[in-house]
Amino acid sequence: MREVERAEFEDLVRAALEELPTEIRSHLENVAVFIGEWPDQSEVLRAGLEPGRQMLGLYEGVPLTKRGLHYTLVTPDRITLYRGPLLSISGSLAELREQVARTVVHEVAHHFGISEHRIRELGY
Repeated sequence: MREVERAEFEDLVRAALEELPTEIRSHLENVAVFIGEWPDQSEVLRAGLEPGRQMLGLYEGVPLTKRGLHYTLVTPDRITLYRGPLLSISGSLAELREQVARTVVHEVAHHFGISEHRIRELGY
């Protein structure tokens, strides 16, 4: 696959977020999306990644299902997409676009309180 510059990768992430249904996007309050190159060891440990699995994205924050009356004045939840791993598993721009979209859905699902197990059951 040809090299994908960071700006083009950012465009793919932006497009994936815009393709989410309006109802889903309307609930992405207090969420910031970042692009990292590769996850570091502390991120891998925080994610509890199973050995042998590639880390494509990471959600850090308080899922909507855990927010209560006292959820005020908190820093935004954080979704990070990792450019390096996503590029490494994609053989074409079309594949990369699909992997980015799948990873966005996966991390947004965590924001909605959906467990890793259930997300995998759903194919993400």
